[in-house]
Amino acid sequence: FLERGFDFTPAPERTLSLQTSSGKFVPGAEWSYMIWQPNEADRGLDPHSDTYSPGYFDIDLDDCGSAQISASIQTPMEPEKLQPVKLSAADFQPAEDSGIETNMLAAMRAFVVKRGELKTVIAGYPWFLDWGRDTLIAARGLIAAPEFRGDVKAILRQFAQFAEHGTIPNIIHGSTVGNRDTSDAQLWLFTAAEDLCKAEQSTEFLRTEIKDGKTLLDKLEEIAADIIAGTPNGIKTDPESGLVFSPPHFTWMDTNYPAGTPREGYPVEIQALWFAALRFLSGVSGTPDRWAALAEQVRSSIRTLFLSDDATCLSDCLHCASGTPARLAVKDDHIRPNQLFAITLGAIDDKELGRSILDAASCLLVPGAIRSLADRPTRYPLAIHGNNGELLNDPLHPYQGTYEGDEDTRRKPAYHNGTAWSWPFPSYCEAYAMMYEKTGAAVARSLLSSCEMVMRTGCVGQIAEILDGNYPHRQRGCDAQAWSMTEYYRVWKLLHR
Repeated sequence: FLERGFDFTPAPERTLSLQTSSGKFVPGAEWSYMIWQPNEADRGLDPHSDTYSPGYFDIDLDDCGSAQISASIQTPMEPEKLQPVKLSAADFQPAEDSGIETNMLAAMRAFVVKRGELKTVIAGYPWFLDWGRDTLIAARGLIAAPEFRGDVKAILRQFAQFAEHGTIPNIIHGSTVGNRDTSDAQLWLFTAAEDLCKAEQSTEFLRTEIKDGKTLLDKLEEIAADIIAGTPNGIKTDPESGLVFSPPHFTWMDTNYPAGTPREGYPVEIQALWFAALRFLSGVSGTPDRWAALAEQVRSSIRTLFLSDDATCLSDCLHCASGTPARLAVKDDHIRPNQLFAITLGAIDDKELGRSILDAASCLLVPGAIRSLADRPTRYPLAIHGNNGELLNDPLHPYQGTYEGDEDTRRKPAYHNGTAWSWPFPSYCEAYAMMYEKTGAAVARSLLSSCEMVMRTGCVGQIAEILDGNYPHRQRGCDAQAWSMTEYYRVWKLLHR
């Protein structure tokens, strides 16, 4: 204990320090037992917690007086202890609204952190660390802010170093990068690299050496070639259609145990990302024709194989087992937001079809988010079975609009089957502006502004990971999610040019 604070060391080489600028800290250990936690009860977890207090601060404040309590964590790499400062009355004058862009930039800054000598992105607070997919999607929004582009270059170098046999890590735990079960993270690396080149109006960064004398462009071409040939974990291009086969649970809708949305086969957003990657390579590679021909094959296959039976939208996934050509896969009738990426990444440029896709996806919209599945019956069944084989949903009406209860029997089945997500929502606004051009820009900006409703509630100044699909759309999951804020910023900048 210190005169004006205390140091708490729960583990070697890590200390939490709290100090006050005036007054004193009074030691007085106190336990409180069996405190009811309503959020934990909603999650189906043990709702009772014990808490411990080491004491309290005793601070006398005169009229208009002030004091500051500082908190900091010391490690061997960052040993400095934050010192509190005396504040004056002027420090407490009401501040003018600094503007939504300034607020978004401040929110984004909280997610960019060091990883060794380079950088990465914390996917969400309070639970997530850095994920390949989340980090590279977040990189797109960071690129839209010039002050973050140096960080993004460090991020792209970091994840390009991890590239191996056509994969990059899905989840990273410390120095462990063994989980590579993702078919989209490596494709988002292409998209982020393209965005950076466009922002800088230069392809110079592609010549940056990554590892063993290979440049970033070399690594991207290697990834594409490995996807065509087939990765060790089952990702492979169908030579007939040019489309990419994805094993179950390899997309962002990757809930496991129970299998909420397996999507084994040819998911639509994987094909859109693949098309965009090939198109990018065709513009920067030394062998452009190879990539351009495959890009056009993929574009044609998306249009012919994914088009719904009534020609109004795109199927979410062509379902099949490994080794099945895309033309023999079973097309589902699930209305999901993933088809929007076919528009925003350029695979669908036909205005009539694009507008029809937007109409179909409009039923998914809630303020500041977009549902992961439409609330309607389906012909293609989606059966979700628990760990003991019990059926957890109605396979022909799989929508679940409330994300609460036990994780394995209620929350996981709802996670991508009705829960509203904030990160894909800006893509609807982006697609709307693309398909309706000048007349649609105002509508897109108006829709996008509903994100402010989420920013002003819950974790104020941030955007939650998910919301209930059902009214009143309660915020759930991580209170502050990186890709949600960065995608909001990216599309906000795009629509306010």
